[in-house]
Amino acid sequence: MSSSSSLTSTRTTSFPGGLRELAPRYDTLLCDLWGVVHNGRQMFAPAIDALQKFRAGGGVVVFITNAPRPQGPVLDQIFDLGLPRDAFDDIVTSGDVTVKSIAARGTDPAYHIGPTRDLALFEAVEVLTNVAPPVVGLEEAAYVVVTGLVDDAVEVPADYAARLAEMRRRGLLMICANPDIVVHVGDKLIYCGGALAQAYAAIGGETFLAGKPHAPIYEAAIERASRARHGAPIDRNRILAIGDALHTDVAGASAQQIDVLFVTSGIHREELHPGGDRDIDRLAFAQRLADADHRPLAAMPHLTW
Repeated sequence: MSSSSSLTSTRTTSFPGGLRELAPRYDTLLCDLWGVVHNGRQMFAPAIDALQKFRAGGGVVVFITNAPRPQGPVLDQIFDLGLPRDAFDDIVTSGDVTVKSIAARGTDPAYHIGPTRDLALFEAVEVLTNVAPPVVGLEEAAYVVVTGLVDDAVEVPADYAARLAEMRRRGLLMICANPDIVVHVGDKLIYCGGALAQAYAAIGGETFLAGKPHAPIYEAAIERASRARHGAPIDRNRILAIGDALHTDVAGASAQQIDVLFVTSGIHREELHPGGDRDIDRLAFAQRLADADHRPLAAMPHLTW
């Protein structure tokens, strides 16, 4: 059994050969999706195998993702990519948390920044409350909901500088449905909503980040894990979080006193696997974590059993 004392920045990170070496200590996995289980284009078969084997041994797997849409559309996406249903028990998204935040603002008009597919957030609010939240232009908005860049294939945060400046001038709150800064789609690195939230905060704008590394999404995920165990309480000392981002997955779980398995070949692959090396560059790893507030319990290049 792990303890909260193991979550300090002074502990030594281990490098297990697979999840099987850690699994006996845990009953529940809170597993990231993008970068750990898939890359937006294909599923990672060894990761799926590891999750299936953990569940076959009696464990519960809850996906915890900064996807800026409610769980329904996210499930459609991952099933389309080939995820088998027996690889997980439940899922909670930052979009789910965002829906509650929008609902709490009632009929206040919102300005949306992001692709049109993410308008499912507002549809989910209407289903929840029977009231359609008004989505308006920036000049009419009382607050802003950011799900991503409108066209993340070509745009960068600097393209939004004038818009962010106007939002700051008016003192508008930004609700960010995806706190991730970047993500890989295949081999291409694209910016996420968190990059706009970061830029807005840098000019003094007020932000609310719905997903990791903040507490509400972890509370929701633990509630889903309890539901999967028919209401049984969940011991945080027997939860293992898995993720590929130090600033969201590792920092967020550590702040919740949850151990973390860090997958190094995700968004940090360039610095931790220079030249596409299969193994972790241990020197680069040590340098990257030297000034970190939180250190993962364990690290491995890919999630495998």
